[in-house]
Amino acid sequence: MRSKSSTFRSHRAVTTVAALLTGALALSACSGSDDDKKDNGDKSSGAAGSTVTLPKLNGAHLEVAAVWTGGEQANFKKVLAEFEKRTGAKVTFVPAQDPIINFLGSKIAGGQPPDVALLPQPGAIRQAVEKGWAKPLGAEAQRELAKNYSQGWQDIGTVGGKQYGVYYKAANKSLIWYNAKVFENAGAQEPKTWKDLLTASQAVYDSGVTPFSVAGADGWPLTDWFENVYLSQAGPQKYDQLAQHKIKWTDPSVKQALTTLAQIWGRKDYLAGGQTGALQTEFPQSVTQTFTGGDQPKSAMVYEGDFVQVNIGETKAKVGTDAKVFPFPAVGAGAPVVSGGDAAVILKDSKAAQALATFLASPDAATIQARLGGYLSPNKNVPISAYPNAVQQKIAKALIASGDDFRFDMSDQAPQAFGGTPGKGEWKDLQDFLKNPKDVAGAQAKLEKDAAAAYGNGG
Repeated sequence: MRSKSSTFRSHRAVTTVAALLTGALALSACSGSDDDKKDNGDKSSGAAGSTVTLPKLNGAHLEVAAVWTGGEQANFKKVLAEFEKRTGAKVTFVPAQDPIINFLGSKIAGGQPPDVALLPQPGAIRQAVEKGWAKPLGAEAQRELAKNYSQGWQDIGTVGGKQYGVYYKAANKSLIWYNAKVFENAGAQEPKTWKDLLTASQAVYDSGVTPFSVAGADGWPLTDWFENVYLSQAGPQKYDQLAQHKIKWTDPSVKQALTTLAQIWGRKDYLAGGQTGALQTEFPQSVTQTFTGGDQPKSAMVYEGDFVQVNIGETKAKVGTDAKVFPFPAVGAGAPVVSGGDAAVILKDSKAAQALATFLASPDAATIQARLGGYLSPNKNVPISAYPNAVQQKIAKALIASGDDFRFDMSDQAPQAFGGTPGKGEWKDLQDFLKNPKDVAGAQAKLEKDAAAAYGNGG
């Protein structure tokens, strides 16, 4: 899984969406209520009928590349199958590796680029445009985008005034999932502030369960931890400055955020397997070990986005009853709300590739995957009732309610060498910090050195 984050712009938006989530996430998982359908202005055409006209493409063949694996890949293939059914085209899914820009570079150098690629960072879209790989979207895809997406979601797929990206998939990444039975046994309450989170962690620890699983083997969840803390603590303006490297990673605001993170990362007994174990724990395992083992799992809580539900689905735990969720607690003035996504970008321009981009921009495509779970769409015309449980419905509602008040997180805005490459840059530097959370100054120095190199020594 490699889907990263964007952040909502104003404190007002952050507070509003966080409040929406706070009330919502306590709900148990169940099918959509009449109220959900009413609130969304649910239309049957979005669920069953066709809202978009596609050309007949008999004989056309497309390759679509993405880094998605497991259930996520399987569910996306069902969307592609519907496109095949409607158009007569044949579509092959090409599994890609991180960083996808390097993967695509090899394919293009070999003369075999996929027709369409799903890119998980705005920085990757910019790179694809700068290298001359990406092709602008045609009029039909642009019309579909204008009809179904807020201006903000359109803007982040734009480079140099031209539209290149269709944000097919989003993620709300300001969520902490917890084992309900462990919390109940510990008498722990869902926290609203960072101080409350530390209190709940201590209660869980005192009950005999390790508080957290941290997916330290993958660098990207660590950047998301940092971004939630930093956005809430330092505020949106500083966040923007750091994202653009207009302030350095040696700034006191970064020191404060890392020091705060170390209150959890620095507690060996708060992490499943300690720091060493966390660094060997990949993201899927960080989830499954929180929801297996009855009321004595390896950990009580795991931080990550709404897509965690896919991994919970691999256990016997039920979302909303055994596995519950609360918004990432407020570290500063307001709780952070971080969201992100993957954009479809055309690499080989053709009638078929443009038609697929148009389909992916429609409610029809997103509704298919929404029903399958573990997926969130920024498309405002996807019926909320399409999402399979109350938790997911409310997360989706909150995302759409945010309108244009968001932007992508700093690691995704950064050059890929710094913000999106396994074993390098920010991913590696935060893994090193997880290994030694006392060395805040050393972590800042490494982060600044790597950022300066990647951004071209700007700062």
